[in-house]
Amino acid sequence: MNIKITGTGSYIPDYIETNENFHNHEFLNSDGSHINASSEVIVKKFKAITGIDERRYAKSHLNTSDIAAFAAEKAIEKAKINREDIDYIIVAHNYGDLRKDSIQSDTVPSIASRVKHLLQIKNPKCVGYDLLFGCPGWVEGVIQANAFIKSGIAKKCLIIGAETLSRVIDPYDRDSMIYSDGAGAVILESTNEPGGIITHETATYSLDEAHYIYFGETNNQNIKDNRRYIKMYGRKIYEFALTHVPMAMKACLDKSGINISELKKILIHQANEKMDEAIVKRFYELYNMEIPQGVMPMSIGKLGNSSVATVPTLYDLILNGDLKDQKINKDDVIIFASVGAGMNINAIVYKH
Repeated sequence: MNIKITGTGSYIPDYIETNENFHNHEFLNSDGSHINASSEVIVKKFKAITGIDERRYAKSHLNTSDIAAFAAEKAIEKAKINREDIDYIIVAHNYGDLRKDSIQSDTVPSIASRVKHLLQIKNPKCVGYDLLFGCPGWVEGVIQANAFIKSGIAKKCLIIGAETLSRVIDPYDRDSMIYSDGAGAVILESTNEPGGIITHETATYSLDEAHYIYFGETNNQNIKDNRRYIKMYGRKIYEFALTHVPMAMKACLDKSGINISELKKILIHQANEKMDEAIVKRFYELYNMEIPQGVMPMSIGKLGNSSVATVPTLYDLILNGDLKDQKINKDDVIIFASVGAGMNINAIVYKH
């Protein structure tokens, strides 16, 4: 028995927020002081560091659970399964359903229960639960589903990563330009086909690193309300990721027994183009190698950072032929990898 992804789906919102749309923003430092540069210069520097030209925002009437269900429908259709046969629905997210302009996150009932309702699945033995694990949430959901199937308590699992980060960004914070909305989903099931999940690795660093990404107040100190926004210590995250993610990827690959020369793709969380490039470069340096051309597909330039949705969306785009010059062939060995709030790291070695 092997455990493989048999169907993928994603939802990419229609609305495009370009970098030019931020030229009229008033960006402030975290202490409320003015940045000694024009918005145009700030945006230009931002693009050079992150690689982001534009990002996607969900329409105001759609919530995280809605777009999660859209991606799930596509994955179910591609897997050609009966939705009533799904044993687990695992939804990775960080902020629940966030109605536009609301100051409250809504997580009761769980997003997974809402998705099950939207999919109109009747079977009570189809269990839905949410996974809060920062940006690595979808990858961790796949790892958990793999354990369920291996243990024999499940045969088919639906794993979704969905987020509407546009509703928790501080317009006065430069980092607000990083974040976007989206959803990605897969069906994972036991099969007699060769390949599938080979090894996985997970770690949580929280002694000093727990609050590198956090919920904080606006940079505009003239605004007095109870609203909180996604915040981060970018430099600390960058240094943390470069130190720990390549080692986790190497541990995962070495455990698989597969030679790095057989690795065809690394699907890494689309956090920041320069950071992702540095992570993968350092990973190959651990094997005294240079990065092979085309091994690291990127979607962040057009889609931004949609947290838990980036990896499954990237995978779906490649399989659908929607990412230029990128293809995953049968029997290709790939790595899924992510890093994010917590601070959490994980990786999966997978044979397509």
